[in-house]
Amino acid sequence: MKITRLGHSCFVIESKGGKKMMVDPFLGQNPACPKEFLQADYLQGIDVVLLTHGHFDHASGLEDLKQHNPEVLVIAQYELALKLMGDGYNVFPLNYGGTYYQDSFEVTMVNAVHTSSFGETVGVPQLVGQPCGFVLNVYGEEVVYISGDTNVMADMKIIQDIYRPSVAILACAGQFVMGVKEAKYALTHLLDVKKVIPCHTFPQVEEAADPEMMAGLVQGFPVIQFMMGQDQQLKEAMKDTCVEVEVIDFGETREL
Repeated sequence: MKITRLGHSCFVIESKGGKKMMVDPFLGQNPACPKEFLQADYLQGIDVVLLTHGHFDHASGLEDLKQHNPEVLVIAQYELALKLMGDGYNVFPLNYGGTYYQDSFEVTMVNAVHTSSFGETVGVPQLVGQPCGFVLNVYGEEVVYISGDTNVMADMKIIQDIYRPSVAILACAGQFVMGVKEAKYALTHLLDVKKVIPCHTFPQVEEAADPEMMAGLVQGFPVIQFMMGQDQQLKEAMKDTCVEVEVIDFGETREL
């Protein structure tokens, strides 16, 4: 299994069998996403999209995908799925505890503590149900818990007990999701994973794939500055534990 980070909370997970699953597409509006991942040939190779909620930094890339890969399957929580169906997307609706199956993997929707709206950057935001996380089980490979945007919650213990994830993609940036303190608590008291990949963080302006766009985003949305560098802070906080914190750079691919 390979995982590529395209920025913020957007990842592409590729199974050994070649299935590519994109989590929370934040693409053309994402200054951290290298341009090669916005090209038609790359986006046409995405098989499934896992959408945790409707906020622009998780769902705005659906338009990029639809342009080049109009039949890509989007898995989303029921109310958000209905909205996307109305917009012409190929959607498989789930709700908490529901599972989508293919021959080589299954993905189950689990709880998250956050909010969910859609279209907040282009007009009056529409409320589109509740946020979620996912557990991705690629048969014969790793089981990955994708937290989505969430605060720490007792449900993480239930998720661990039922689905037995070995890897977690965990929000840790604070401000709109849990911070390093809460993420450390989740990893030491609720989850029993061997590896965690921090997410919901932004790069420094000069480190972004598009520094000019990054500077503009920070100027228009200054709180982004508080979401920079927390992935390294989580690595420092977990250094004396048995959990490996794997910080993935934007555009980088790692083998799990």
